[in-house]
Amino acid sequence: MLFGKKSGIKNKNRERYDRVRRLMWLKCESCGKLVYYRDYKDNLYICPNCNRAFIMTPKQRFDLLFDDRAWERITLPTVTDDPLNFVDRASYKEILIDARNDTGTNDAITTADGTIGGVPSTVCVLNGEFMMGSMGRAVGDAIVASMEHAIEEKRPFIMVTSSGGARMQENILALMQMARTTVAVNKLHANGIPYIVILTDPTFGGVTASFAMLGDIHIAERGARIGFAGRRVIEQNIREKLPSNFQTAEYLYEHGMVDMVVERNELKGALEKILHVLTKQPRAAKPISAVTPEFDASKKIRGMGENDAYDKVLLARHENRPHFLDYINGIVDEWTYLAGDRLYAEDPAMGSGIGYWRGIPAVIIGQEQGRTIETRQKHRFGMANPDGYRKAQRMMRLAEKFGLPLISLFDTAGAFAGREGEERGQSQAVAASIATGLDIKTPYIAVNVGQGGSGGAIAIGTGDRVLMLENAIYSVIAPESCASIRWRDNKYKADAAAAMKLTARDMADLNVVDQIISEPAGGAHTDWQTTMELLASAVADAIADVEKTPRNELPAHRGDKFIAMTRDVEIYGPEHKTEQ
Repeated sequence: MLFGKKSGIKNKNRERYDRVRRLMWLKCESCGKLVYYRDYKDNLYICPNCNRAFIMTPKQRFDLLFDDRAWERITLPTVTDDPLNFVDRASYKEILIDARNDTGTNDAITTADGTIGGVPSTVCVLNGEFMMGSMGRAVGDAIVASMEHAIEEKRPFIMVTSSGGARMQENILALMQMARTTVAVNKLHANGIPYIVILTDPTFGGVTASFAMLGDIHIAERGARIGFAGRRVIEQNIREKLPSNFQTAEYLYEHGMVDMVVERNELKGALEKILHVLTKQPRAAKPISAVTPEFDASKKIRGMGENDAYDKVLLARHENRPHFLDYINGIVDEWTYLAGDRLYAEDPAMGSGIGYWRGIPAVIIGQEQGRTIETRQKHRFGMANPDGYRKAQRMMRLAEKFGLPLISLFDTAGAFAGREGEERGQSQAVAASIATGLDIKTPYIAVNVGQGGSGGAIAIGTGDRVLMLENAIYSVIAPESCASIRWRDNKYKADAAAAMKLTARDMADLNVVDQIISEPAGGAHTDWQTTMELLASAVADAIADVEKTPRNELPAHRGDKFIAMTRDVEIYGPEHKTEQ
Protein backbone atom coordinates (compact mmCIF):
# COMPACT_ATOMS: atom_id res chain seq x y z
CA MET A 1 0.00 0.00 0.00
CA LEU A 2 1.41 3.39 -0.96
CA PHE A 3 1.58 6.19 1.58
CA GLY A 4 1.20 9.95 1.23
CA LYS A 5 -1.27 12.82 1.51
CA LYS A 6 -2.67 14.81 -1.38
CA SER A 7 -0.33 17.75 -1.73
CA GLY A 8 -2.61 20.17 -3.49
CA ILE A 9 -0.35 20.32 -6.56
CA LYS A 10 -2.60 21.01 -9.54
CA ASN A 11 -0.18 21.26 -12.46
CA LYS A 12 1.03 18.78 -15.06
CA ASN A 13 3.85 17.61 -12.76
CA ARG A 14 1.45 15.78 -10.38
CA GLU A 15 2.01 12.40 -12.09
CA ARG A 16 5.77 12.75 -11.78
CA TYR A 17 5.44 13.84 -8.15
CA ASP A 18 3.29 10.84 -7.31
CA ARG A 19 5.79 8.51 -8.98
CA VAL A 20 8.69 9.94 -6.96
CA ARG A 21 6.65 9.77 -3.75
CA ARG A 22 5.91 6.09 -4.34
CA LEU A 23 9.61 5.35 -4.54
CA MET A 24 10.23 6.89 -1.13
CA TRP A 25 7.80 5.30 1.31
CA LEU A 26 5.70 2.16 1.52
CA LYS A 27 3.21 1.03 4.11
CA CYS A 28 3.72 -2.65 5.02
CA GLU A 29 0.53 -4.60 4.39
CA SER A 30 1.43 -6.98 7.22
CA CYS A 31 2.41 -4.79 10.18
CA GLY A 32 1.13 -1.42 8.92
CA LYS A 33 4.40 0.40 9.59
CA LEU A 34 6.10 2.77 7.17
CA VAL A 35 9.14 1.50 5.32
CA TYR A 36 11.63 3.64 3.39
CA TYR A 37 11.71 2.10 -0.08
CA ARG A 38 15.50 1.91 -0.33
CA ASP A 39 15.65 0.00 2.99
CA TYR A 40 12.91 -2.30 1.72
CA LYS A 41 14.81 -2.95 -1.52
CA ASP A 42 18.16 -3.48 0.21
CA ASN A 43 16.45 -6.00 2.50
CA LEU A 44 15.40 -8.07 -0.54
CA TYR A 45 11.82 -6.79 -0.39
CA ILE A 46 11.30 -7.98 3.16
CA CYS A 47 9.77 -5.62 5.72
CA PRO A 48 12.58 -4.73 8.18
CA ASN A 49 10.00 -4.34 10.96
CA CYS A 50 8.01 -7.58 10.80
CA ASN A 51 10.14 -9.70 8.39
CA ARG A 52 7.20 -10.30 6.05
CA ALA A 53 8.66 -11.41 2.69
CA PHE A 54 6.74 -9.76 -0.14
CA ILE A 55 6.41 -10.81 -3.77
CA MET A 56 9.47 -10.27 -5.94
CA THR A 57 9.17 -9.61 -9.66
CA PRO A 58 10.72 -12.14 -12.07
CA LYS A 59 13.64 -9.77 -12.72
CA GLN A 60 14.29 -9.43 -9.00
CA ARG A 61 14.20 -13.23 -8.60
CA PHE A 62 16.61 -13.76 -11.47
CA ASP A 63 19.00 -11.15 -10.05
CA LEU A 64 18.82 -12.88 -6.67
CA LEU A 65 19.46 -16.42 -7.90
CA PHE A 66 21.74 -16.22 -10.94
CA ASP A 67 25.50 -15.71 -10.70
CA ASP A 68 26.59 -12.09 -11.19
CA ARG A 69 22.98 -11.14 -12.00
CA ALA A 70 23.64 -12.41 -15.51
CA TRP A 71 20.71 -14.13 -17.23
CA GLU A 72 18.94 -14.40 -20.56
CA ARG A 73 15.17 -14.51 -20.88
CA ILE A 74 13.80 -17.28 -23.08
CA THR A 75 10.91 -16.75 -25.49
CA LEU A 76 7.66 -18.36 -24.33
CA PRO A 77 4.57 -19.27 -26.38
CA THR A 78 1.53 -17.00 -26.38
CA VAL A 79 -2.15 -17.94 -26.55
CA THR A 80 -5.35 -16.17 -27.58
CA ASP A 81 -7.02 -14.11 -24.86
CA ASP A 82 -10.37 -14.79 -23.20
CA PRO A 83 -11.45 -18.05 -24.94
CA LEU A 84 -14.68 -18.15 -22.88
CA ASN A 85 -15.58 -14.43 -23.27
CA PHE A 86 -15.73 -14.23 -19.48
CA VAL A 87 -17.22 -11.11 -17.88
CA ASP A 88 -17.87 -10.35 -14.21
CA ARG A 89 -17.46 -6.79 -12.88
CA ALA A 90 -15.07 -6.27 -15.78
CA SER A 91 -14.25 -8.29 -18.86
CA TYR A 92 -11.36 -10.75 -18.70
CA LYS A 93 -9.76 -8.95 -21.64
CA GLU A 94 -9.73 -5.68 -19.70
CA ILE A 95 -8.24 -7.40 -16.65
CA LEU A 96 -5.47 -8.89 -18.80
CA ILE A 97 -4.68 -5.49 -20.30
CA ASP A 98 -4.41 -3.92 -16.84
CA ALA A 99 -2.20 -6.75 -15.55
CA ARG A 100 0.11 -6.44 -18.56
CA ASN A 101 0.39 -2.69 -18.13
CA ASP A 102 1.13 -3.05 -14.40
CA THR A 103 3.77 -5.79 -14.73
CA GLY A 104 5.21 -5.31 -18.20
CA THR A 105 4.85 -9.03 -18.93
CA ASN A 106 2.44 -10.91 -21.19
CA ASP A 107 1.26 -13.27 -18.44
CA ALA A 108 2.25 -14.66 -15.04
CA ILE A 109 5.26 -16.74 -16.19
CA THR A 110 8.78 -15.56 -17.02
CA THR A 111 11.70 -17.94 -17.64
CA ALA A 112 15.43 -17.31 -17.97
CA ASP A 113 18.72 -19.18 -18.34
CA GLY A 114 21.88 -18.49 -16.39
CA THR A 115 24.28 -20.16 -13.99
CA ILE A 116 23.83 -20.88 -10.28
CA GLY A 117 27.06 -21.71 -8.51
CA GLY A 118 28.59 -22.26 -11.94
CA VAL A 119 25.90 -24.80 -12.93
CA PRO A 120 23.94 -23.84 -16.08
CA SER A 121 20.29 -23.73 -14.97
CA THR A 122 16.81 -22.67 -16.03
CA VAL A 123 14.67 -20.66 -13.61
CA CYS A 124 10.93 -20.23 -14.15
CA VAL A 125 9.09 -17.62 -12.03
CA LEU A 126 5.35 -17.58 -11.43
CA ASN A 127 4.68 -13.91 -10.73
CA GLY A 128 2.15 -13.29 -7.96
CA GLU A 129 1.69 -9.70 -9.11
CA PHE A 130 0.06 -10.79 -12.39
CA MET A 131 -3.53 -11.67 -11.51
CA MET A 132 -2.30 -13.27 -8.26
CA GLY A 133 -0.06 -15.60 -10.25
CA SER A 134 -3.10 -17.57 -11.36
CA MET A 135 -2.63 -20.42 -13.82
CA GLY A 136 -4.41 -20.36 -17.15
CA ARG A 137 -3.58 -21.55 -20.64
CA ALA A 138 -0.70 -19.11 -21.08
CA VAL A 139 0.91 -20.20 -17.82
CA GLY A 140 0.42 -23.88 -18.62
CA ASP A 141 1.95 -23.51 -22.09
CA ALA A 142 4.84 -21.48 -20.69
CA ILE A 143 5.64 -24.04 -18.00
CA VAL A 144 5.51 -26.92 -20.48
CA ALA A 145 7.75 -25.03 -22.93
CA SER A 146 10.18 -24.05 -20.15
CA MET A 147 10.51 -27.63 -18.92
CA GLU A 148 10.97 -28.95 -22.46
CA HIS A 149 13.70 -26.32 -22.93
CA ALA A 150 15.45 -27.53 -19.76
CA ILE A 151 15.27 -31.13 -21.00
CA GLU A 152 16.67 -30.20 -24.40
CA GLU A 153 19.50 -28.16 -22.88
CA LYS A 154 20.03 -30.68 -20.02
CA ARG A 155 19.76 -27.94 -17.42
CA PRO A 156 18.45 -28.27 -13.85
CA PHE A 157 15.01 -26.69 -13.62
CA ILE A 158 14.10 -24.37 -10.74
CA MET A 159 10.45 -23.37 -10.35
CA VAL A 160 9.63 -20.33 -8.18
CA THR A 161 5.94 -20.22 -7.28
CA SER A 162 3.61 -17.48 -6.06
CA SER A 163 0.00 -18.11 -6.97
CA GLY A 164 -3.60 -18.15 -5.84
CA GLY A 165 -4.32 -21.24 -7.97
CA ALA A 166 -6.05 -21.96 -11.27
CA ARG A 167 -7.51 -18.94 -13.14
CA MET A 168 -11.29 -18.76 -12.71
CA GLN A 169 -11.80 -16.74 -15.88
CA GLU A 170 -10.69 -19.76 -17.93
CA ASN A 171 -12.59 -22.35 -15.88
CA ILE A 172 -12.05 -25.91 -17.20
CA LEU A 173 -9.26 -24.77 -19.52
CA ALA A 174 -7.34 -23.61 -16.43
CA LEU A 175 -8.12 -26.81 -14.55
CA MET A 176 -6.61 -28.87 -17.36
CA GLN A 177 -3.27 -27.12 -16.84
CA MET A 178 -2.86 -29.18 -13.68
CA ALA A 179 -2.64 -32.32 -15.81
CA ARG A 180 -0.63 -30.69 -18.62
CA THR A 181 2.06 -29.33 -16.32
CA THR A 182 2.24 -32.68 -14.52
CA VAL A 183 2.97 -34.37 -17.86
CA ALA A 184 5.88 -31.97 -18.29
CA VAL A 185 7.15 -32.70 -14.77
CA ASN A 186 7.04 -36.43 -15.50
CA LYS A 187 9.21 -35.79 -18.55
CA LEU A 188 11.74 -33.92 -16.38
CA HIS A 189 11.94 -36.89 -14.02
CA ALA A 190 12.14 -39.42 -16.87
CA ASN A 191 15.08 -37.52 -18.36
CA GLY A 192 16.95 -37.27 -15.05
CA ILE A 193 16.69 -33.47 -14.88
CA PRO A 194 16.93 -32.01 -11.34
CA TYR A 195 13.64 -30.33 -10.50
CA ILE A 196 13.72 -27.97 -7.53
CA VAL A 197 10.68 -25.99 -6.40
CA ILE A 198 10.95 -22.78 -4.37
CA LEU A 199 7.59 -22.12 -2.71
CA THR A 200 7.03 -18.45 -1.88
CA ASP A 201 4.15 -16.44 -0.44
CA PRO A 202 1.44 -17.23 -1.38
CA THR A 203 1.20 -20.59 -3.19
CA PHE A 204 -2.23 -22.22 -3.24
CA GLY A 205 -4.86 -24.19 -5.14
CA GLY A 206 -4.24 -25.94 -8.43
CA VAL A 207 -0.59 -24.87 -8.46
CA THR A 208 0.24 -26.70 -5.22
CA ALA A 209 -1.94 -29.61 -6.34
CA SER A 210 0.14 -30.12 -9.49
CA PHE A 211 3.64 -29.11 -10.55
CA ALA A 212 4.57 -27.21 -7.37
CA MET A 213 4.47 -30.31 -5.17
CA LEU A 214 6.21 -32.74 -7.52
CA GLY A 215 9.80 -31.58 -7.21
CA ASP A 216 12.82 -33.65 -6.31
CA ILE A 217 13.46 -31.08 -3.59
CA HIS A 218 11.06 -28.52 -2.12
CA ILE A 219 12.40 -25.31 -0.60
CA ALA A 220 9.96 -23.04 1.21
CA GLU A 221 10.80 -19.40 1.72
CA ARG A 222 10.47 -18.51 5.40
CA GLY A 223 7.09 -17.04 6.20
CA ALA A 224 5.44 -18.29 3.01
CA ARG A 225 1.80 -19.37 3.14
CA ILE A 226 1.31 -22.62 1.24
CA GLY A 227 -1.74 -24.85 0.91
CA PHE A 228 -4.59 -26.15 -1.20
CA ALA A 229 -7.74 -24.45 0.07
CA GLY A 230 -7.52 -21.05 1.77
CA ARG A 231 -7.61 -20.72 5.53
CA ARG A 232 -10.95 -18.89 5.53
CA VAL A 233 -12.57 -21.56 3.35
CA ILE A 234 -11.34 -24.36 5.61
CA GLU A 235 -12.50 -22.65 8.81
CA GLN A 236 -15.94 -22.07 7.30
CA ASN A 237 -16.13 -25.67 6.13
CA ILE A 238 -15.08 -27.40 9.35
CA ARG A 239 -16.36 -24.65 11.69
CA GLU A 240 -13.17 -24.69 13.72
CA LYS A 241 -10.44 -22.17 14.43
CA LEU A 242 -7.18 -23.29 12.84
CA PRO A 243 -3.73 -23.03 14.51
CA SER A 244 -1.97 -19.68 14.08
CA ASN A 245 0.87 -21.31 12.13
CA PHE A 246 -1.47 -23.27 9.85
CA GLN A 247 -0.31 -23.43 6.18
CA THR A 248 2.96 -21.62 6.92
CA ALA A 249 6.28 -22.86 5.53
CA GLU A 250 7.22 -24.06 9.01
CA TYR A 251 3.94 -25.94 9.36
CA LEU A 252 4.53 -27.74 6.06
CA TYR A 253 8.05 -28.66 7.17
CA GLU A 254 6.70 -30.28 10.34
CA HIS A 255 4.20 -32.22 8.23
CA GLY A 256 6.74 -33.58 5.77
CA MET A 257 5.85 -31.55 2.68
CA VAL A 258 9.02 -29.49 2.24
CA ASP A 259 12.70 -30.33 2.61
CA MET A 260 13.76 -27.07 4.17
CA VAL A 261 12.63 -23.60 5.17
CA VAL A 262 15.13 -20.98 4.03
CA GLU A 263 15.55 -17.24 4.49
CA ARG A 264 15.37 -15.30 1.22
CA ASN A 265 19.01 -14.18 1.45
CA GLU A 266 20.11 -17.81 1.84
CA LEU A 267 18.22 -19.22 -1.16
CA LYS A 268 21.07 -18.90 -3.64
CA GLY A 269 23.57 -20.61 -1.33
CA ALA A 270 21.14 -23.47 -0.64
CA LEU A 271 20.53 -23.95 -4.37
CA GLU A 272 24.25 -23.97 -5.14
CA LYS A 273 24.97 -26.79 -2.67
CA ILE A 274 22.06 -28.87 -3.96
CA LEU A 275 22.95 -28.40 -7.63
CA HIS A 276 26.61 -29.21 -7.06
CA VAL A 277 25.71 -32.64 -5.65
CA LEU A 278 22.85 -33.50 -8.01
CA THR A 279 24.91 -32.60 -11.07
CA LYS A 280 28.01 -34.33 -9.66
CA GLN A 281 30.32 -31.35 -9.77
CA PRO A 282 33.89 -32.43 -8.93
CA ARG A 283 35.06 -31.63 -5.42
CA ALA A 284 38.19 -32.58 -3.51
CA ALA A 285 37.69 -34.62 -0.36
CA LYS A 286 37.69 -32.38 2.69
CA PRO A 287 39.98 -33.29 5.60
CA ILE A 288 38.14 -35.25 8.25
CA SER A 289 37.86 -33.26 11.44
CA ALA A 290 36.30 -34.66 14.58
CA VAL A 291 36.81 -33.85 18.24
CA THR A 292 36.04 -36.59 20.75
CA PRO A 293 33.75 -35.21 23.47
CA GLU A 294 35.16 -35.40 26.96
CA PHE A 295 34.01 -38.29 29.12
CA ASP A 296 35.24 -40.08 32.21
CA ALA A 297 37.37 -42.86 30.72
CA SER A 298 38.18 -44.20 34.18
CA LYS A 299 34.53 -44.83 34.94
CA LYS A 300 33.79 -48.54 34.64
CA ILE A 301 30.96 -49.35 32.25
CA ARG A 302 28.26 -51.00 34.31
CA GLY A 303 27.74 -54.64 33.29
CA MET A 304 31.07 -55.08 31.48
CA GLY A 305 33.01 -58.29 32.01
CA GLU A 306 30.31 -60.95 31.95
CA ASN A 307 31.27 -62.15 28.48
CA ASP A 308 32.62 -60.75 25.22
CA ALA A 309 29.24 -60.67 23.47
CA TYR A 310 27.53 -58.55 26.11
CA ASP A 311 30.57 -56.30 26.36
CA LYS A 312 30.02 -55.51 22.68
CA VAL A 313 26.39 -54.71 23.42
CA LEU A 314 27.44 -52.16 26.03
CA LEU A 315 30.08 -50.63 23.75
CA ALA A 316 27.54 -50.32 20.92
CA ARG A 317 25.27 -48.40 23.30
CA HIS A 318 27.99 -46.22 24.87
CA GLU A 319 26.68 -42.69 25.41
CA ASN A 320 29.84 -41.16 23.93
CA ARG A 321 29.76 -43.23 20.74
CA PRO A 322 29.43 -41.11 17.54
CA HIS A 323 26.03 -41.11 15.86
CA PHE A 324 24.68 -40.24 12.41
CA LEU A 325 24.95 -36.45 12.60
CA ASP A 326 28.40 -36.72 14.18
CA TYR A 327 29.62 -38.72 11.18
CA ILE A 328 27.97 -36.22 8.83
CA ASN A 329 29.65 -33.25 10.50
CA GLY A 330 33.04 -34.96 10.57
CA ILE A 331 33.14 -36.59 7.13
CA VAL A 332 30.65 -34.99 4.74
CA ASP A 333 31.21 -31.77 2.80
CA GLU A 334 28.48 -29.50 1.35
CA TRP A 335 25.86 -31.28 3.47
CA THR A 336 22.20 -30.44 2.84
CA TYR A 337 19.66 -31.99 5.19
CA LEU A 338 16.50 -33.07 3.35
CA ALA A 339 13.32 -33.50 5.34
CA GLY A 340 9.87 -35.01 5.07
CA ASP A 341 8.11 -38.04 3.67
CA ARG A 342 5.77 -35.93 1.44
CA LEU A 343 2.85 -37.67 3.13
CA TYR A 344 2.51 -36.78 6.79
CA ALA A 345 5.55 -35.72 8.79
CA GLU A 346 9.23 -35.01 9.16
CA ASP A 347 10.71 -37.70 11.40
CA PRO A 348 13.94 -36.51 13.09
CA ALA A 349 14.77 -40.10 14.07
CA MET A 350 15.70 -40.74 10.43
CA GLY A 351 18.37 -38.38 9.14
CA SER A 352 18.73 -37.87 5.40
CA GLY A 353 20.37 -35.56 2.91
CA ILE A 354 22.96 -35.07 0.19
CA GLY A 355 26.62 -34.10 0.24
CA TYR A 356 30.15 -35.16 -0.65
CA TRP A 357 31.54 -38.25 1.10
CA ARG A 358 35.33 -38.08 0.61
CA GLY A 359 34.72 -36.12 -2.59
CA ILE A 360 31.97 -38.51 -3.80
CA PRO A 361 28.53 -36.88 -4.32
CA ALA A 362 26.08 -39.12 -2.47
CA VAL A 363 22.71 -39.49 -0.77
CA ILE A 364 23.13 -40.38 2.90
CA ILE A 365 20.54 -41.73 5.36
CA GLY A 366 20.68 -43.09 8.88
CA GLN A 367 19.11 -43.14 12.31
CA GLU A 368 20.10 -40.34 14.68
CA GLN A 369 19.89 -41.18 18.39
CA GLY A 370 20.63 -37.78 19.93
CA ARG A 371 23.11 -37.05 22.69
CA THR A 372 21.48 -34.81 25.29
CA ILE A 373 18.21 -35.54 27.05
CA GLU A 374 16.46 -33.03 24.80
CA THR A 375 17.89 -34.35 21.53
CA ARG A 376 17.32 -37.97 22.51
CA GLN A 377 13.67 -37.19 23.09
CA LYS A 378 13.50 -35.27 19.82
CA HIS A 379 15.06 -38.15 17.85
CA ARG A 380 13.31 -40.87 19.90
CA PHE A 381 16.68 -42.59 20.43
CA GLY A 382 16.88 -43.34 16.70
CA MET A 383 13.65 -45.30 16.59
CA ALA A 384 11.85 -44.11 13.47
CA ASN A 385 8.13 -43.87 12.80
CA PRO A 386 6.66 -44.90 9.42
CA ASP A 387 7.29 -41.33 8.25
CA GLY A 388 11.03 -41.84 8.74
CA TYR A 389 11.10 -45.02 6.67
CA ARG A 390 9.02 -43.43 3.92
CA LYS A 391 11.48 -40.55 3.89
CA ALA A 392 14.28 -43.11 3.52
CA GLN A 393 12.45 -44.61 0.53
CA ARG A 394 12.22 -41.15 -1.04
CA MET A 395 15.97 -40.73 -0.58
CA MET A 396 16.60 -44.13 -2.16
CA ARG A 397 14.67 -43.10 -5.27
CA LEU A 398 16.41 -39.73 -5.32
CA ALA A 399 19.78 -41.52 -5.34
CA GLU A 400 18.60 -43.78 -8.15
CA LYS A 401 17.30 -40.92 -10.30
CA PHE A 402 20.59 -39.04 -10.24
CA GLY A 403 22.89 -42.07 -10.19
CA LEU A 404 24.28 -41.13 -6.79
CA PRO A 405 25.59 -43.77 -4.37
CA LEU A 406 23.32 -44.37 -1.38
CA ILE A 407 25.11 -44.57 1.97
CA SER A 408 23.17 -45.83 4.97
CA LEU A 409 24.51 -45.55 8.53
CA PHE A 410 22.07 -47.60 10.57
CA ASP A 411 22.00 -47.41 14.34
CA THR A 412 18.75 -48.18 16.13
CA ALA A 413 17.28 -50.42 18.77
CA GLY A 414 14.39 -50.94 16.34
CA ALA A 415 11.48 -49.23 14.65
CA PHE A 416 9.41 -47.16 17.08
CA ALA A 417 6.67 -49.16 18.78
CA GLY A 418 3.75 -46.85 19.40
CA ARG A 419 0.12 -46.22 18.61
CA GLU A 420 0.74 -43.58 15.94
CA GLY A 421 3.24 -45.79 14.18
CA GLU A 422 0.77 -48.64 14.00
CA GLU A 423 -1.99 -46.33 12.79
CA ARG A 424 0.21 -45.02 9.98
CA GLY A 425 1.48 -48.43 8.92
CA GLN A 426 4.81 -49.20 10.57
CA SER A 427 5.02 -52.72 9.18
CA GLN A 428 4.25 -51.59 5.65
CA ALA A 429 6.79 -48.77 5.88
CA VAL A 430 9.58 -51.10 7.00
CA ALA A 431 8.67 -53.68 4.37
CA ALA A 432 8.57 -51.06 1.61
CA SER A 433 11.98 -49.74 2.70
CA ILE A 434 13.49 -53.21 2.41
CA ALA A 435 11.88 -53.70 -1.01
CA THR A 436 12.95 -50.29 -2.30
CA GLY A 437 16.52 -50.76 -1.10
CA LEU A 438 16.74 -54.09 -2.91
CA ASP A 439 15.31 -52.57 -6.11
CA ILE A 440 17.27 -49.35 -6.70
CA LYS A 441 19.70 -49.20 -9.63
CA THR A 442 22.52 -47.36 -7.91
CA PRO A 443 25.37 -48.40 -5.59
CA TYR A 444 24.11 -48.93 -2.04
CA ILE A 445 26.52 -49.20 0.89
CA ALA A 446 25.00 -49.97 4.30
CA VAL A 447 27.03 -49.65 7.50
CA ASN A 448 26.04 -50.86 10.94
CA VAL A 449 27.66 -48.19 13.13
CA GLY A 450 26.13 -49.17 16.47
CA GLN A 451 22.92 -50.99 17.26
CA GLY A 452 21.44 -53.01 14.43
CA GLY A 453 18.08 -53.69 15.97
CA SER A 454 15.46 -55.81 14.23
CA GLY A 455 13.39 -54.61 11.25
CA GLY A 456 14.25 -51.01 12.03
CA ALA A 457 17.84 -51.74 11.03
CA ILE A 458 17.42 -54.02 8.04
CA ALA A 459 14.92 -51.53 6.58
CA ILE A 460 17.94 -49.45 5.56
CA GLY A 461 20.47 -52.28 5.58
CA THR A 462 19.99 -54.17 2.31
CA GLY A 463 23.06 -52.78 0.55
CA ASP A 464 25.31 -54.15 -2.19
CA ARG A 465 27.94 -54.12 0.55
CA VAL A 466 27.09 -54.36 4.23
CA LEU A 467 29.84 -53.12 6.53
CA MET A 468 29.93 -53.22 10.32
CA LEU A 469 31.99 -51.41 12.93
CA GLU A 470 33.96 -53.74 15.18
CA ASN A 471 31.93 -53.06 18.33
CA ALA A 472 28.50 -52.82 16.71
CA ILE A 473 25.81 -55.47 17.21
CA TYR A 474 23.09 -56.91 14.96
CA SER A 475 20.11 -58.84 16.29
CA VAL A 476 16.41 -59.55 15.92
CA ILE A 477 15.74 -58.46 19.51
CA ALA A 478 17.65 -56.93 22.42
CA PRO A 479 19.44 -59.56 24.55
CA GLU A 480 17.61 -58.32 27.66
CA SER A 481 14.26 -58.97 25.98
CA CYS A 482 15.46 -62.32 24.68
CA ALA A 483 16.50 -63.33 28.21
CA SER A 484 13.12 -62.26 29.61
CA ILE A 485 11.30 -64.35 27.01
CA ARG A 486 13.51 -67.42 26.72
CA TRP A 487 15.10 -67.57 30.20
CA ARG A 488 12.12 -65.82 31.84
CA ASP A 489 14.63 -63.57 33.63
CA ASN A 490 16.65 -60.76 32.09
CA LYS A 491 19.56 -61.38 34.46
CA TYR A 492 20.61 -63.91 31.80
CA LYS A 493 21.08 -61.12 29.26
CA ALA A 494 24.80 -61.88 28.80
CA ASP A 495 24.01 -65.55 28.19
CA ALA A 496 21.38 -64.48 25.67
CA ALA A 497 23.85 -62.19 23.91
CA ALA A 498 26.36 -65.00 23.55
CA ALA A 499 23.72 -67.45 22.35
CA MET A 500 22.32 -65.02 19.78
CA LYS A 501 25.68 -64.56 18.02
CA LEU A 502 25.16 -60.80 17.57
CA THR A 503 28.70 -59.41 17.33
CA ALA A 504 30.48 -58.18 14.20
CA ARG A 505 32.71 -61.25 14.23
CA ASP A 506 29.62 -63.46 14.41
CA MET A 507 28.03 -61.57 11.51
CA ALA A 508 31.14 -62.05 9.37
CA ASP A 509 31.29 -65.77 10.20
CA LEU A 510 27.63 -66.08 9.25
CA ASN A 511 28.27 -64.10 6.02
CA VAL A 512 25.69 -61.49 6.97
CA VAL A 513 28.22 -58.66 6.58
CA ASP A 514 30.94 -58.23 3.98
CA GLN A 515 33.50 -56.34 6.03
CA ILE A 516 34.34 -55.44 9.61
CA ILE A 517 35.72 -51.93 10.14
CA SER A 518 38.19 -51.76 13.02
CA GLU A 519 37.68 -49.33 15.87
CA PRO A 520 40.33 -47.60 18.00
CA ALA A 521 41.50 -49.45 21.08
CA GLY A 522 38.76 -49.15 23.68
CA GLY A 523 36.02 -48.44 21.14
CA ALA A 524 34.76 -45.73 18.79
CA HIS A 525 33.75 -43.54 21.72
CA THR A 526 37.41 -43.04 22.69
CA ASP A 527 38.65 -41.57 19.39
CA TRP A 528 36.18 -40.09 16.91
CA GLN A 529 38.86 -38.90 14.49
CA THR A 530 40.34 -42.36 13.90
CA THR A 531 36.90 -43.98 13.77
CA MET A 532 35.72 -41.58 11.10
CA GLU A 533 38.88 -41.93 9.03
CA LEU A 534 38.51 -45.72 9.00
CA LEU A 535 34.78 -45.56 8.25
CA ALA A 536 35.12 -42.93 5.53
CA SER A 537 37.83 -44.88 3.69
CA ALA A 538 36.00 -48.20 3.94
CA VAL A 539 32.79 -46.72 2.50
CA ALA A 540 34.64 -44.92 -0.32
CA ASP A 541 36.45 -48.14 -1.24
CA ALA A 542 33.17 -50.08 -1.20
CA ILE A 543 31.52 -47.54 -3.51
CA ALA A 544 34.42 -47.81 -5.96
CA ASP A 545 34.12 -51.60 -5.88
CA VAL A 546 30.34 -51.65 -6.46
CA GLU A 547 30.57 -49.12 -9.29
CA LYS A 548 32.43 -51.73 -11.35
CA THR A 549 29.07 -53.47 -11.81
CA PRO A 550 26.66 -51.98 -14.39
CA ARG A 551 23.85 -50.19 -12.59
CA ASN A 552 21.10 -52.14 -14.29
CA GLU A 553 22.59 -55.34 -12.91
CA LEU A 554 22.85 -54.15 -9.30
CA PRO A 555 19.33 -55.13 -8.12
CA ALA A 556 19.78 -58.70 -9.38
CA HIS A 557 23.22 -59.02 -7.75
CA ARG A 558 21.88 -57.53 -4.53
CA GLY A 559 18.90 -59.87 -4.56
CA ASP A 560 21.09 -62.93 -5.17
CA LYS A 561 23.30 -61.89 -2.26
CA PHE A 562 20.39 -61.85 0.20
CA ILE A 563 18.63 -64.90 -1.27
CA ALA A 564 21.78 -66.97 -0.74
CA MET A 565 22.62 -65.51 2.64
CA THR A 566 21.10 -68.09 5.01
CA ARG A 567 20.58 -71.16 2.81
CA ASP A 568 23.94 -72.45 3.92
CA VAL A 569 26.19 -69.79 5.35
CA GLU A 570 29.32 -71.84 4.70
CA ILE A 571 28.61 -72.85 1.10
CA TYR A 572 26.50 -70.09 -0.43
CA GLY A 573 27.52 -67.04 1.55
CA PRO A 574 29.57 -64.28 -0.14
CA GLU A 575 33.18 -63.85 0.85
CA HIS A 576 33.86 -61.15 3.41
CA LYS A 577 36.92 -59.11 4.17
CA THR A 578 38.65 -59.34 7.50
CA GLU A 579 39.18 -56.39 9.78
CA GLN A 580 41.22 -53.56 8.30
